[in-house]
Amino acid sequence: MIIKSASLDLVCGYTSKVPVTQLPEYAFSGKSNVGKSSLINSLMNRKSLARTSQQPGKTQTINYYNINNELFLVDLPGYGYAKVSEQERRKWGVMIERYLTRSRQLKKVFLLVDIRHAPGANDKQMFKWVVESGYEPIVIATKADKLKKSEIAVSLKVIRETLGMNIDEPLIPFSAKTKQGRDEIWELMEDKKEGKEDGIDQDKGSV
Repeated sequence: MIIKSASLDLVCGYTSKVPVTQLPEYAFSGKSNVGKSSLINSLMNRKSLARTSQQPGKTQTINYYNINNELFLVDLPGYGYAKVSEQERRKWGVMIERYLTRSRQLKKVFLLVDIRHAPGANDKQMFKWVVESGYEPIVIATKADKLKKSEIAVSLKVIRETLGMNIDEPLIPFSAKTKQGRDEIWELMEDKKEGKEDGIDQDKGSV
């Protein structure tokens, strides 16, 4: 996609209702230090529109980035950062689950994991949430430039097995530095097939 415009249009906090938008939404979730903001900036072809921080766990909102007035890239709060309170971690979980179950325009969910490590308990929980919300998670293995080419296939196999992914479920190695995987991610977003399974109630859940 040619990026003609990109802007932060909506910010949804813990006490906010999930906004009702008129554009397709593509959500990105992952641990606080997995490189989510860097990936979103790369997709938008911007250096710093998505806010990055040296303090993991700082983002406590759901941010909607408007691309060409055609779609939203939705940045979900990073999870799994141990130095915030248990209360804060619960709030982030509520926000994420509320969004997954109540957004009416959500088309696909991308789950980011660090290619250098096996997915942890929080990643597995997030993968489960996405599936239970009726979506097929698209897993992105970030920081691919940190590994040798010969190591990437081995790491992808570990990720797939740890998350219990089927062989045909998407798993994309990505690097914000080299832009590896960027085109593949955009192709999946431009694919008109929606990521939510038929028969799943958009309004299910009481979170």
